[in-house]
Amino acid sequence: MFEGLFQPMHLLIIAGIALLVFGPKKLPELGKGLGDGIRGFKNAMSSDTRTTVETKEEEPRKVS
Repeated sequence: MFEGLFQPMHLLIIAGIALLVFGPKKLPELGKGLGDGIRGFKNAMSSDTRTTVETKEEEPRKVS
């Protein structure tokens, strides 16, 4: 269903529409905000994973 969705021509059309909607002055700010949001999400996910692994290593296993 989505096999030909991200062809170069489609991406150019999407970029053109974004340029028309937001304007050339606002696009860099939107890109920076999106990048910061993704970076923050990745950092939160990796720190959560590290916390989970550290917690599992600290807790001794109880054998019944």
